Amino acid sequence: MFSSIVVREFGPSSVLKLEEIATPILESTQVLVNIKAAGVNPVDTYIRTGTYPRKPNLPYTPGNDGAGVIEAVGDDVKNVKVGERVYLSGSVTGTYASKAVCKESQVHPLPDNVSFEQGAAVWVPYATAYRSIVHRAKAKENELVLINGGSGAVGTGCIQLCKQFGMKIIATAGSDDGLNQVIEQGADKAINHKSDTFMEEIKEYCQSINKDGVDVIFEMLANVNLDTDLQLLDRNGRVVIIGNRGTVEINPRYTMGLETSIMGMSLGSSTAEDIQEYANAIQAGLSEGYLNPVVGESFPLEKANEAHDFIIERPNGAKGKITLCP
Repeated sequence: MFSSIVVREFGPSSVLKLEEIATPILESTQVLVNIKAAGVNPVDTYIRTGTYPRKPNLPYTPGNDGAGVIEAVGDDVKNVKVGERVYLSGSVTGTYASKAVCKESQVHPLPDNVSFEQGAAVWVPYATAYRSIVHRAKAKENELVLINGGSGAVGTGCIQLCKQFGMKIIATAGSDDGLNQVIEQGADKAINHKSDTFMEEIKEYCQSINKDGVDVIFEMLANVNLDTDLQLLDRNGRVVIIGNRGTVEINPRYTMGLETSIMGMSLGSSTAEDIQEYANAIQAGLSEGYLNPVVGESFPLEKANEAHDFIIERPNGAKGKITLCP
């Protein structure tokens, strides 16, 4: 038996219930991981409400991110073994639990320099950041990027990767702690997105480095910021929409004169080859130390409902990854 959060009906955070579950029998290609920490992502909350386009069959256990130690492997598993520290890129049974069944392809070595809680902050944030930067924006060395929402887990991943790729970085946050964090992670300029002079500060920074605007914007809350984003782009600039929670009114004319673009991004659109590319890039970054996940608040597994409320409300602004510890 093991502990697991189970959702038996879609709805508010109160539908997240802790239950004791029988340990499943592994198939020959599966791996059982003893979960030490699970990651909470905003998309987990959207799926839980039942309003997200992709709905799991009920009942289900939420969670794609996690880290732990391999407890058992199926007879045909070749590349991992019992006792290894791993982080997860999804699972068969869900990661909001003390154990998770995974495909062999969903477990990846967790370097000794990375904690389990940091491991729970790896896959969705860094794979999302990598896909947004490399596959969607096709951002280049020396381009100026704006990471709008830079203190959360995906924003942190964007900063660290853009820094490694040689880009100039503006990052926003909504608190003094968040602003300090984005500078610590490698941003060249930090701006409070709650400021009345937000646009002016970005334009002033662009002018200070002889730029007419931003080349790429990685947007975490498009329903609030997209119209403003379009007014900050340089010629051929791109906005990659990573996060959105509603509708927005924009003036399409802002895209015309400078021939700028709005791009959607979905990690779920990745091919098997894409996923392997992300995993290789993440492994290199973790091992070499230029990818260093930041953990924010941590909640006990039984308080998953509070974690879901917290990640949406963020009373003091986003700061790192939210985790659950069984």
